[in-house]
Amino acid sequence: MKTITTVKEMRALSDQLRKDKKIALVPTMGYLHEGHLALVRKARELADVTVVSIFVNPTQFGPKEDLAKYPRDFDRDAQLLEKENTDIIFYPDAKEMYPDRYSTYIEVRGLQDHLCGKTRVGHFTGVATVVAKLFNIVKPHFAVFGQKDYQQLKVIERMARDLNMDVEVVPYPTVREKDGLAMSSRNTYLSADEHRTSLLISASMAKAQELFKKGERHSPALRRTVEEVLRSRDGIDIEYVSICDSATLEEVREIKDNAVLAIACRVGKTRLIDNTIFTEA
Repeated sequence: MKTITTVKEMRALSDQLRKDKKIALVPTMGYLHEGHLALVRKARELADVTVVSIFVNPTQFGPKEDLAKYPRDFDRDAQLLEKENTDIIFYPDAKEMYPDRYSTYIEVRGLQDHLCGKTRVGHFTGVATVVAKLFNIVKPHFAVFGQKDYQQLKVIERMARDLNMDVEVVPYPTVREKDGLAMSSRNTYLSADEHRTSLLISASMAKAQELFKKGERHSPALRRTVEEVLRSRDGIDIEYVSICDSATLEEVREIKDNAVLAIACRVGKTRLIDNTIFTEA
C-alpha cells in the first residue's frame, strides 16, 4: 500500500495507471469504521486499483461546526486499509488542496437547498468542490459513496452528470451497527446513554416503513409517526423530518413513487442523520 500526499504525484500515478487499469476511489474524511471499509470492498470489486482519500475538508464545515475536534487517527486508518488490501491512500493537507488565493467553488443548485442544506449553509458547496477536485486528481473510473449521506450522494451524482465528468458514481447501502444505528465517525461522540437514545432514529424509520407497507401514502401522517417515536424519550432535538422526492429532494405530500424519509437530529451535542427509501417495488 502506498501513501501519497501531493496532488502532483497522485495525478502522475493516475495517468500511468489509467493506461491499462481501472481505478476506483473512496473519498473519506478518515477515522474509518466498518461503513467505510464496506465501500472499500465494493471499490475493489469494481476496479483493478483502489484509492482511498483521507482529507478532513475545511470548506464543508460551518464556523460553529466541529472541524477542530473532528476525530482523526491516520495510523489507525492506514492499518485498517492495509488489511483491506487498499492500493493507495491519498492523504493531502489543506494547503495542498486549497493553495493560497484559492477562489473556485462548485454549487449544485436546487439539490443543495433542501434537507441539511437549509441549516448547513455552504456545506454542499464545500462537498461538491472537494469531490470535483478529487475526481480531477485521482481520475477514477468509479467513485463509491454511501447512501447514509443521501443528499451528498444526490449532489455528487448531479454534479458528475451536469459537468460530464468521466466517472461512474456508485451508491452503496447504509451500513449499520448491530443495534441499527447508522455507522458514522461522529458516533464516537455519543455517551452510552446517548447511543441508546439515538436508536430511536432507526426505530422511527422502521415504524414508518411498517405503515407504508400497510398502505399509508400520506406524508404528514408518516411524519407524525416518526416524530412521535423520536420524542418518546428525552434527549433528542429534531432538526428535520422530511419525506421528499428521491431525485429532486423536494417535499412530497403524497407518495406516488419512490420517496425518501430523511431525518436529522441532535442527540446531546452530536448531529446525526439517517434515511430510508419508500419504494413500491
